Amino acid sequence: MADNNALPLVILAEQFAKLPGIGMKTAQRLAYAVMAMSDEDAKQFSDAIISVKNDVGYCKVCQNLTESEICPICSDSNRDSSIICVVETPKDVSAFERTNEYGGTYHVLHGLISPINGIGPDDIKIKELLDRVSNNAVSEIIMATNPTVEGEATAMYIARILKPLGIMVTRLAFGIPVGGHLESADEVTLFKALENRSEM
Repeated sequence: MADNNALPLVILAEQFAKLPGIGMKTAQRLAYAVMAMSDEDAKQFSDAIISVKNDVGYCKVCQNLTESEICPICSDSNRDSSIICVVETPKDVSAFERTNEYGGTYHVLHGLISPINGIGPDDIKIKELLDRVSNNAVSEIIMATNPTVEGEATAMYIARILKPLGIMVTRLAFGIPVGGHLESADEVTLFKALENRSEM
């Protein structure tokens, strides 16, 4: 932001620019938009940010984001808890839920194995998945990581660990383009990928 702007506006724009997909020009527009808000709207905006940080945590079962100890999906007795769909982020859970076709549960890894970025198996929620599998009757694990190098490596790593346990591990069929992201796939493509999954 130009030097002639008030320092609080510059600082706010710099904070917005830290968000993924937000460049400095967009960050500046957002900072000016906040400045134009009424005091009440600005307070609601800041309260919403603080509430998300203070009140949202990980589900102790699936690691998805939730306000309660166990998320609504894991609490739902109509879901098939013997099938676990393993995804990278909470956004991927939302993408699958939009299809209204999947009746199992999820496990959110919160990342992918990426040695080049210093992210190993212990840095994501693989241990929690293995604990679930060892403590519950699980018949199938669906690997629904993104079709990227890291997504494939993570899926293969988890499949190798689970195979000796006699659990069927499947991979989504790929109408999803290689290098693409699940969160941006349409509902029909996601449903078809789920329906046509293959064993790993």
